[in-house]
Amino acid sequence: MSRRHQNFRNYRQEQRLTQGRVIASAIFVLLMALVLMARLFYLQVVQHELYQTKADDNRVMLVTEPPPRGLIYDRNGLVLADNRPIHSLTVIPERVEDFAKLKQMLSGIVAISDSEWEDFESRLKEYRRPYQSLTLKSQLTDEEWAKVSVDLYRLDGVQVEAQLTRYYPYGEAFAHAIGYVGRITTDDLERVDRLAYQGALFIGKTGIEGFYETTLFGEAGLSKVEVNARGRIMSELERQNPTPGKDLHLYLDARLQQYAYDLLGDYTGSVVAIDPETGGILALVSKPGFDPNLFVRGISYDDYSALRKSTKLPLFNRALRGGYPPASTIKPFMGLAGLEYGFANWTERYFARGYYQINPDGRRYRDWKRTGHGWIDLERSIIESVDTYYYQLANKMGITPIHNFLSRFGFGRSTLLDLNGDSIGLLPSNEWKKAKYKEPWYPGDSVNVGIGQGFMVATPIQIASATSALASRGHYFYPRMTAMIGDKPAEFAEGLGEEHDIVLKDQRNWERMVEAMRKVITDSQGTARRLQGTPYEIAGKTGTGQVFSLQEDQEYDADSLEKRLHDHALFIGFAPADKPKISVFAIFENGGSSSKPADLTKKLFDAYLYDDYPAEYDYLKGNKNEG
Repeated sequence: MSRRHQNFRNYRQEQRLTQGRVIASAIFVLLMALVLMARLFYLQVVQHELYQTKADDNRVMLVTEPPPRGLIYDRNGLVLADNRPIHSLTVIPERVEDFAKLKQMLSGIVAISDSEWEDFESRLKEYRRPYQSLTLKSQLTDEEWAKVSVDLYRLDGVQVEAQLTRYYPYGEAFAHAIGYVGRITTDDLERVDRLAYQGALFIGKTGIEGFYETTLFGEAGLSKVEVNARGRIMSELERQNPTPGKDLHLYLDARLQQYAYDLLGDYTGSVVAIDPETGGILALVSKPGFDPNLFVRGISYDDYSALRKSTKLPLFNRALRGGYPPASTIKPFMGLAGLEYGFANWTERYFARGYYQINPDGRRYRDWKRTGHGWIDLERSIIESVDTYYYQLANKMGITPIHNFLSRFGFGRSTLLDLNGDSIGLLPSNEWKKAKYKEPWYPGDSVNVGIGQGFMVATPIQIASATSALASRGHYFYPRMTAMIGDKPAEFAEGLGEEHDIVLKDQRNWERMVEAMRKVITDSQGTARRLQGTPYEIAGKTGTGQVFSLQEDQEYDADSLEKRLHDHALFIGFAPADKPKISVFAIFENGGSSSKPADLTKKLFDAYLYDDYPAEYDYLKGNKNEG
């Protein structure tokens, strides 16, 4: 190779190039280091609290502990809704490798129904905290508890937990008044604080339990726990104990409630008793009832199906939702309406034939007494329950005065303060009929309303509260269940259900009407004269509500009719008549004779006023110093 083609290395140039690269790399590394340090400074110093919190969130979890539910007492300190400790079989799903194998193993130890497995599997799909146990079978017997405990070592994820559950010691007679709690559903969680109810087993569904849910529930406890990467609790860091729910003390008298329920016998019906001095509900009976304990931990399909399919409708609260024609129990109120608007007075006499006609050639509206009552006045129309008197009175008044006056007693609207789900009944008007039937109001419509029939429908609680207002001579209380919440009187939202006076143009009419109702019992022609002989005076009014309409010349023959077509039997009353302590409305569905509810009411008066209960009700006496 020639000399001119030889390549000579330029070491100086290479050295400069290498140095340049090293310097550039050093600068780059230094810049990256500065960026990293800046980032570390930002994360560790500037954003320290934020990322510390995020780290804690991954390591620390808040767990709620349901509080003990408040108890419910009657007026004498008897516990009507209690908390009872039970042992339940629970499963932690994350610790179970093979559910099919677990199911097979458990089936050889304790009986678990298909519905219990189905309920468990459905709750597996709902939102829950990791490693939160789910109840598979509640209320284990001592024998079942012992069997499971022996084999727990080989049942991965299975444990027996002690839990407090709701218990109703007196069953079906109180079901519609107290209500019940049931297992929390997804829909329930939409209306409550999910965090507070995390781990809670049940929630109030109906009655007092439902209305006062937040009061009875209390405040959940809160624990801060340390968990591992899989969410399993390792240790407890902090703890705030739960605050128990507040106890409720009701106006309800347990002995009166049970006695009234039993006095209905085999009939379906309702009894509502109210203290006219307070508006407190002493008894709220709907028969038949049901065992509320069935609902506490989730009612089985078979049990629920049996309740729903029963022709007697045990789940239907007749006291709050039953719509009945008030029949002749409306007559004292109609009489007061006639006096108030100048369509009646106490001295005017009326010849009561066995029928009434709007027009001379028109339809004959029959009186219950075919031969008529002869010459009568307003007082006598109450004593003998003269239909024709109220036919003519209602025709003279028309529906507008009737509607306006009866609405002052709570007809046609909700009257309850602390129970949900009541019906407003139907107090008809011109406007209502036009909207409903596209027809005007006819005089014949008024005639039927005059004796509490036709379009008019009222609930037992409405008739009972109206009777209580009559007993107190116009002092109207919205009926209420709860007297005390904890150790303080129950309070309601301002303007809600405030008591008020129904003022008449002549206040003496209150006493005159009460006197007429006294004579319903004391007069020899009174329709409730069978109640004579009490050491106190009763004021009352009988009623017979038609289930179907009779033709003009058709006679009612109970013997030829199915029982379901028999008239309803009603009675309103209060005692003592001069200073009432208790007012009662009672209805026997298809009971026929009003003597049944009248006799029931007298027995309730005797029991409540003189503590004259049969000995078998002594277990419900309670203790006023308890609670």
